[in-house]
Amino acid sequence: MLANFLNKSKPINFIVFLIFFFIGFVFSVYTAFFTNNFLFDNLLKSGAILLFFLIIFFLFNFINSKNKLTFDNSYAYFLFTGLIVMILPELIGYKTLILSVIYLLFLRKIYSLHTAKRILEKLFDSGFWLGVFFILEPLSALLFILVYVAIYVHNKITIHTLLAPIIGFLAPLLVYFAYFFWFDKIDEFTDLFNFNINFDVQFYSKIKYLWILYSTLIFAVFAIFLKSINTLSVNNKFKRSWILLIYNFFVIILFLMFLPEKNGSELIFILFPTAIILANGIELIQKNIFKNMVLYFFLVSSIVCFLL
Repeated sequence: MLANFLNKSKPINFIVFLIFFFIGFVFSVYTAFFTNNFLFDNLLKSGAILLFFLIIFFLFNFINSKNKLTFDNSYAYFLFTGLIVMILPELIGYKTLILSVIYLLFLRKIYSLHTAKRILEKLFDSGFWLGVFFILEPLSALLFILVYVAIYVHNKITIHTLLAPIIGFLAPLLVYFAYFFWFDKIDEFTDLFNFNINFDVQFYSKIKYLWILYSTLIFAVFAIFLKSINTLSVNNKFKRSWILLIYNFFVIILFLMFLPEKNGSELIFILFPTAIILANGIELIQKNIFKNMVLYFFLVSSIVCFLL
């Protein structure tokens, strides 16, 4: 039943997903802001957080549909929504959501390199958004790997394409440096380059995160293996995007392991490649009964993890 509902990309599907998300959002916001009393400031905060989530959902769907990362179905959007709901209580805050929007704006540029239009502009923009991301979270410099993987797999290697993302990256850093230079606070700028790496993943030993990580990673690795068998044997645009997705998935895992502060909200960064990879794996399943088993597994898991 669920597989048939998700088999096509229809507006009603997205409305149902948003209702599902909104129910979880209301419970999370009430717990975070309105447990003791109702305040107008808290209402404004929850409205702003909801707006960030809507932007995130829009960007996810835009990147997926615009670059044809899945077939014409709603599997990816369903999985992304379910994975968001799993960690929704941890996401009720501004910093991670702002970083997520910047991260998706960065991904939007590198996944669009499969077309020949405005290549240098896209690479400059990808570097620019990565520069903004770097100011807020210095370890995001690891994502430079994705920029050059995208340049390589899409056969865009020239001196101009290699330099464009670096120039874009430096643009916001120069403005940031000028601000601290003007107020004689250079030390605060140089602190950006004092990378604080914490390889301790003890936080994820909690039952909730063990379930999320094991279930998604196991399914994702199977999907990567099965999809790659057919995809990598054909030279087309999707093959290049698929390679980029795989790199995206593993680079973000590395990024998450190195983050100095772990509270569960950072898992939102891995949801984009994970949802797309899982959706491609589900598309390979021939019988609806098995598709339904996988889809209902993630639906039930999202509800259980939300309640834990």
